[in-house]
Amino acid sequence: MTNPPETQPASIPRIGVLAIQGDYDAHAEALREAGAEPILVRKPEELAGIDGLIIPGGESTTFLKFLERGGFLDSLRDFVRRKPTFGTCAGCILLATEVTHPPQASLGVLDATVERNAYGRQIDSSIQTSDTELPGGPLEMVYIRAPRIVKTGEGVQVLAHRDGFPVLVEQGHIMAATFHPELSSDRRVHERFVELVRDWLRRQPRSGKS
Repeated sequence: MTNPPETQPASIPRIGVLAIQGDYDAHAEALREAGAEPILVRKPEELAGIDGLIIPGGESTTFLKFLERGGFLDSLRDFVRRKPTFGTCAGCILLATEVTHPPQASLGVLDATVERNAYGRQIDSSIQTSDTELPGGPLEMVYIRAPRIVKTGEGVQVLAHRDGFPVLVEQGHIMAATFHPELSSDRRVHERFVELVRDWLRRQPRSGKS
């Protein structure tokens, strides 16, 4: 699928997609179109060879149950503290410092409070178009049983809103969306994350990526 990491050009980051739930193949295709090399990650040891990670949608409690096996959750917690990570929908829930409706454990790296299933059930899924801080005008956003970011800390940059609530945010090397950018043909959100990973790589010592 890809070149070995030692021959990979520095300008093409290797970005993993947690391939446990959600449409990880769509995320991989979006990353490829955005200029990255996608790597499907199913084992904790596969985190070691990537420069960034996407945690896709799915069911967040099921995610946690799977990740608790074999030390995967501890490996993932260490990764997201150090390397660029983008969480979409359930991935956004897992990154938050506080989860409500009902409360649950999380990775705790995004200074935000996230309410689960805030926009209703599966039948309440919708496609919205909203203004965004990203260049290029309004952005199409696909919502499926979406969570709501109800509060953010001072260090969180809000890139887009829905009904007055943040739906696309950044905080340092962390990025999160309550919608599914992989289900749209608009690649600006993935391009933003790929550039975030490139910026992180440029700041790393020449001796390695750590």
